[in-house]
Amino acid sequence: MSTQIYHPAAILTAPDPMTLECHEREYIVVEEGIIEGIYRELPASFRHLPVEELEDCLLIPAFSDLHIHASQFTERGTGMDLLLFDWLNEYTFPQEASFQDVGYARKVYPQVIYELLKHGTMHAAFFTTIHYDACDLFWQMLQESGMYALSGKVNMDRNSPDYLCESTADSLRDTERFLQEHPSSEHLRAVLIPRFAPTCSEGLLKGLGELSRKYKAGLHTHLVESWAESAWTKELFPDYQTDGDIYDRLGLLGNGPAVFAHVIFPEERDLEVLKKYDACSVHCPDATVNVTAGIMPLKKLQDQGLKIALGTDIGGGHSPALYTQAARSVQESKIKEFYEGEGDRISFREAFYHATHEGGAVFGVTGQLKKGYRFNALALNGLEDGAVRHTPQELLERFCYLGDDRRIVGRWLDGKKIDPEEIRERISRL
Repeated sequence: MSTQIYHPAAILTAPDPMTLECHEREYIVVEEGIIEGIYRELPASFRHLPVEELEDCLLIPAFSDLHIHASQFTERGTGMDLLLFDWLNEYTFPQEASFQDVGYARKVYPQVIYELLKHGTMHAAFFTTIHYDACDLFWQMLQESGMYALSGKVNMDRNSPDYLCESTADSLRDTERFLQEHPSSEHLRAVLIPRFAPTCSEGLLKGLGELSRKYKAGLHTHLVESWAESAWTKELFPDYQTDGDIYDRLGLLGNGPAVFAHVIFPEERDLEVLKKYDACSVHCPDATVNVTAGIMPLKKLQDQGLKIALGTDIGGGHSPALYTQAARSVQESKIKEFYEGEGDRISFREAFYHATHEGGAVFGVTGQLKKGYRFNALALNGLEDGAVRHTPQELLERFCYLGDDRRIVGRWLDGKKIDPEEIRERISRL
């Protein structure tokens, strides 16, 4: 791979929530997949090397989707007139049961990876299903694709349809087997995935806590997604204060990355847990509107120093394009502020930061375009109207509101230019 040099119209990256850096007509040097530096003028040591001109392109970090149900991909955009629990029972649970057939998984999972890469998402935290063989196949496909991912096997031993409910012993046995057979690598990390507290018994969660400590496994689950879910959890776990209290006291935290989807109605105890473990809360704008769960208080959580990423939450969300969630998070913050008072509105630069840097940080040195970071990047083009000249920052915002995958004209993963179609064909043969 050696050294590559790119010269775009502008390089855009968000090092913090309030900053959107723009390097116009500067060079970015990549060595062995790692960014060596960004220069207005090339240092003498690089001037003999070829330069790839990206004259009209914006170069941005690849996106990170920190909450997506790979097993719900084929149901996106259906049943969107239902509320959460009706949608789960009528659409989601029957759909997930199909993954008992590995042949079905072999048809669905390559499309999931293809669509994410096509739309510029190179880092993701996935939910799967309870079915070991399908989860194993998905891991193999992720490994072959080169994506950065958190994945594993879902756990649910109660309050679920009979066809999608495990025994506690089977759930723990298969989870331990998955952790044993899928050691973490630079790109992939196996995590625990209890669906959400109401579908897991106290005994199951306690056993998962023991596995978490034994295998240094992180956690990916839902947290206070709706009032109904929160109230139900308290009925089922009367000896615990909140969702976050359950996962903390039963030992599922502190052994790896912690990713909590939604976090719409956090109580003080939840916030204590999120801070204690430096956990990542994931805002899924489309999904929470589609199932009428609510809107995350993103600005207030951000101002308290909490980590926040964005997620599509397919199939609760209907688009695999994470950049649309950056736009939607701005829109929903304005609605939240209008109805609930001051202090909820966020800027586009904040939304872009959460879509790139904050989500990418879960996977290490990804999510930014700066020295020492992996060159996981996208080149954008075709966003001008022609009659009006826009700034690079304006063009980036336009992409998140108006763009689609046709505006992504280049994709690099670990410094290597990738073709999502070629990757889909390759992993489909596994």
